[in-house]
Amino acid sequence: MNAGIFRGRPGGEVAVIGLGKSGRSVAELLARDGHRVYASDAGTGDAARAAAEALRALGVDAEAGAHDLARIAKAALVVASPGVPPDAPPLAAARGANVAVVGEIEVALHYLPDLRYVAVTGTNGKTTTTALVGHLLRALGLDAVDAGNIGTPLAELALRERPPAWAALELSSFQLHDTPSVAPTVGVVTNLSPDHLDRYPTLEAYYSDKARLFANAGGGSRWVLNADDPEVLALHERIGLERVAGERIGFTTVNGDRAPFGFDRQSNALVFRGDPFLGREELPLLGDHNVANALAASAAVWAAVGRTAADPAGFWRTVAEALRGFHALKHRMEPVGTYGGVAWINDSKATNVSSTLVAVKGMTRPYVLLLGGRHKGEAYTALAEPFRAHGKVVLAYGEAAPIVEQDLGGLVRVERVDGDFAAVMARARALTGPGDAVLLSPACSSFDMFRNYEERGAEFRRLAADSTPQQHPQETP
Repeated sequence: MNAGIFRGRPGGEVAVIGLGKSGRSVAELLARDGHRVYASDAGTGDAARAAAEALRALGVDAEAGAHDLARIAKAALVVASPGVPPDAPPLAAARGANVAVVGEIEVALHYLPDLRYVAVTGTNGKTTTTALVGHLLRALGLDAVDAGNIGTPLAELALRERPPAWAALELSSFQLHDTPSVAPTVGVVTNLSPDHLDRYPTLEAYYSDKARLFANAGGGSRWVLNADDPEVLALHERIGLERVAGERIGFTTVNGDRAPFGFDRQSNALVFRGDPFLGREELPLLGDHNVANALAASAAVWAAVGRTAADPAGFWRTVAEALRGFHALKHRMEPVGTYGGVAWINDSKATNVSSTLVAVKGMTRPYVLLLGGRHKGEAYTALAEPFRAHGKVVLAYGEAAPIVEQDLGGLVRVERVDGDFAAVMARARALTGPGDAVLLSPACSSFDMFRNYEERGAEFRRLAADSTPQQHPQETP
């Protein structure tokens, strides 16, 4: 383990906070390396208890339902899962005792010294971009795995007998906060807008955590940045850098003169330095935001391996073919079916206003918007103008319903549904007919009704098809 992290308490116990996938994997990794590990989770659900039991079988002292704060304060190191808030009692106890707190990614990187990785962060689009990067790397014949915030803990890769050579690594702001050694082969910032204001005291604090991606920038670093987003281009200033060391490679969907990777609307093609490599109609993803994601991923893979390819033409042929074969991820503008002539679109991953704004701007047919969940501190008023283009009615539901109604009620048609999610779906069905769509793009977290956005999206899919003859997903919105 990193000697600097353990300085002052060598050989001490490592405390792992949180027994989700990342916590469980990193606890196992540390125990396998001979460290004494105490792992705990405040949750009392089946998943937490099962994780604790599995870790105990591996020699880890694990418990669910409580944290031993005194023990944590005496640890040599605390490893925090990304879902644990920074002001949570165990982390407060650690910091109060001057115990270093790092994330699972930081520990995993120590055990993967030869890993080359493309790190992707941003407010929206990072999961799709990460998946695209991994997909392209594999299409090019590289041993690559998608990991991090996309779902597979990096520590899980370190546990493998033969770890991959490459990773497409999605990094949330929470993960970046606790990963001081991050130094990607290529770093990508998709875009920036307000988010997580329920957890961050200020927007500045949120952006500053995103800027930690650049903390170890050097002359050989390569950065793929959204040339259309001034906040992205100035992000390095948030952590006091005059400039970002290394090469900056831009992508744009607005003005091709801004960056080498762009979208040429005249030829309707994705281009590199003016040369088309994929027609827009060949990319099987909805919306301009996914054009940006595809450009970001293509730029990242070019920066990582394409610029030194022995056969540049062959490189671009492979990239184009791989992009043609990529399909929308679950819960991200995912068409789940057309029932009774109504298209149902699952964008449950849209947990902030800026993400929902992208979805709304991409709609081209009359639709009902399902908006609600647990409020995250943002106003919903920015949705009104683009919603008017094709929107029929906003159904406000969940804990955020009164705020949605207050923000949008005087601007567009809003109906408040004070029932469970089944009631929301039933009302959406009643308001639509052939040729219409129902869009779940909530702009809120799911935690008032569901355990996570995946569960919310799965219930949307189930209820959309309920009591209706099933058809294959077909129309685009």
